[in-house]
Amino acid sequence: MSSRTDTRPQVGSLGVAAALAICLIAPAFFVLEIVWLGIALAAAGLALAWAVERRRGTGPQPTTAPPPPSLLRDLSLIVMGLGIVRLIPLAAELDNLAMLRFTLALGGAVAVPYVVSRFVYRDRATAFPWRGGGRWTLAQWIWLVAVIVLAWLILPFYFISSGVYENWPEVTTLDLILRLFVGVGAVGIWDELFFICTVFALLRRHFPFWTANALQAIVFVSFLWELGYRAWGPILTIPFALAQGLIFARTRSLWYVVTVHLLFDAVVFGVIVHAHNPHLFDVFPFTG
Repeated sequence: MSSRTDTRPQVGSLGVAAALAICLIAPAFFVLEIVWLGIALAAAGLALAWAVERRRGTGPQPTTAPPPPSLLRDLSLIVMGLGIVRLIPLAAELDNLAMLRFTLALGGAVAVPYVVSRFVYRDRATAFPWRGGGRWTLAQWIWLVAVIVLAWLILPFYFISSGVYENWPEVTTLDLILRLFVGVGAVGIWDELFFICTVFALLRRHFPFWTANALQAIVFVSFLWELGYRAWGPILTIPFALAQGLIFARTRSLWYVVTVHLLFDAVVFGVIVHAHNPHLFDVFPFTG
């Protein structure tokens, strides 16, 4: 990982400030729920990115080297995605209209930056490497088992002791339980498509790994906060977001990070159902 960082374009502290401003749109939108603040941060971040581009353009340019990726364009793609997500309320709901609204908004947040990057900017800044990374190693299989065990040990205590399970609708019928299962899984897949393959991948074109990973975690955790992971949830969601970025950087496999996320979310689903219906999925520790 470190061997690649030297070849990335040098955007300096001004570039970091630009990216930080853009990523802080997420807590403005999804934690503080102050839309005007998010818009102001978007304007500030894009203005700083423009200044970076302008300063870079005035320096000596090697005639044989390909042009570096545009920080302004890449940050604008993140702004597009965040703006589309903010068009809808993120409270978990299971009626037909709410599920359609989620599908269109979250799908658009991934599709629009991809289409703009490929067909307008023509630089293919985002991609979805489902088959990347080759065969899974023994360590990767062990991690999948560890995810299940850790989620089984930690999530029941978090959801039930904090009461955050009430941020999800009460599921008391088979229809609602099935809708919850589909919704939790679909949002989990989307998380990896947007936060990892879009936000993290765009930031990684300009910044060292840990800078890019920390910035994407701001966005990831802010979204999960509005979705329902509140109280002391960030103690769990921050390391989860950072771990997903690290796993993707090392494996280059979208399929693997999605598998990790879906295993985690399978436990989330079971805990929410159990919290609303104690006689169902009564297999969790620390729930009495």
